[in-house]
Amino acid sequence: MAEEHLKGSAQVPAQPAQPKAQQAGAGKESEIRYIVRIAGRDLNGNLPIYRALARIRGIGIRMAKNIGIAFEDKTGIGYETKLGDMPEDMDKQLEEIVLNPGKFGVPAWCLNRRNDWETGETKHIVMGDLQFQLRKDLQRLNEIKSYRGLRHSWGLPVRGQRTKSTHRGKGAVVGVFKKDAAKAAAPAAAAAGAKGAEKKEQKGGEKK
Repeated sequence: MAEEHLKGSAQVPAQPAQPKAQQAGAGKESEIRYIVRIAGRDLNGNLPIYRALARIRGIGIRMAKNIGIAFEDKTGIGYETKLGDMPEDMDKQLEEIVLNPGKFGVPAWCLNRRNDWETGETKHIVMGDLQFQLRKDLQRLNEIKSYRGLRHSWGLPVRGQRTKSTHRGKGAVVGVFKKDAAKAAAPAAAAAGAKGAEKKEQKGGEKK
């Protein structure tokens, strides 16, 4: 009986073999692209498509989701799919939607350049083009001496904010800074007063 018990305890149950689908999935996980370049920006391949697109300058989370939905409608790849799991030949299609979202069903009110001042076009600009266009707009406002342009050039708030207790150090000196300036000027004023008193005494002595 003891021998039978030992034999029974020595037997280890055989582990079931993993299905071929799981083995194939494990191979795919190792092939994930951790960095994907879209519109001149290296994006994190571990993030979902719409979350990764939000790292591009000029694309917020809502716009990124709209672009992801447009990409899903065109290719059938869900916008919550990891960017690194997306086939490499789809990168150009995704970049095309990022650069021209209006052509793929994204509504005009989502775009960041509506009724352009020079061309009248409604489009979406990202990355370096966005920075260049912003700099150009501020330069134009400054050249025509508009209120917004002047406030930008002075480094003051543009949209009607109060400036009594905020934005200190950007324009005229206010509040605490006046007190600090008075404290700094107090020794100089005292020295000037002492010199004036000495001169008066000297003048009084000469008259006597």
